[in-house]
Amino acid sequence: MLDSGIYNKGSFDVAAILSDFLAKDMPKDAGGVVTFLGIARNIGVEERAVERIEIESYEEHANRVIQRICTEVLQKHLISVLKIYHFVGKFNIGEAMVFVIAAGRHRQETFAAIQEAIERYKTEPALFKKEVYVDGSQEWISHA
Repeated sequence: MLDSGIYNKGSFDVAAILSDFLAKDMPKDAGGVVTFLGIARNIGVEERAVERIEIESYEEHANRVIQRICTEVLQKHLISVLKIYHFVGKFNIGEAMVFVIAAGRHRQETFAAIQEAIERYKTEPALFKKEVYVDGSQEWISHA
């Protein structure tokens, strides 16, 4: 299974990662798998109509922080697996920008772990999001 971190858009197929995980890497003690797929949406800051999203990253920092988030959340919630795959590049509406997978013995801690991981990857790693609006204007959002 790929390590958590930053990947270029299109560098791998999310469905293939999930299928591979279920076939080869699923922990034997796991009672459930929770996934999250973050996609580019057409409504941005102040309800402005978005044409596309651009994500950039200081990869060395972001990879280190994403790895730390996974380690800390795994230990805190006592789950078996947590992986965060964040993509960088230009995203059309509906395209995947982030994929998170968690596996644990019980659903309560697995859902709690994935919720915390999502909240943390949105603020801690050096990821930067630009919304490009249908009117041609654009705005950098501090974090992806």
